Amino acid sequence: MGAGQSRSSNQLVVPQANQALDQLKYEVAQELGIQIPQDGYYGYMATRDTGAIGGHITRRLVQIAEQQLAGAAGARFSR
Repeated sequence: MGAGQSRSSNQLVVPQANQALDQLKYEVAQELGIQIPQDGYYGYMATRDTGAIGGHITRRLVQIAEQQLAGAAGARFSR
């Protein structure tokens, strides 16, 4: 597997989101000062680091969803 490829067996609901999620992973890791392995193998990373990346990604995705829902609700009620 090359860099940026995931070994995860999870299937994305929207496959087109793969690139955006990958970019988000690298952004979060950089913000946390965690180096993502170039070969894409996470087996040598500390569980704490991978968990921190996943937790921050989840928070960011929830924030994005809340903003979109608030925008949709605002547009619905302003008619």
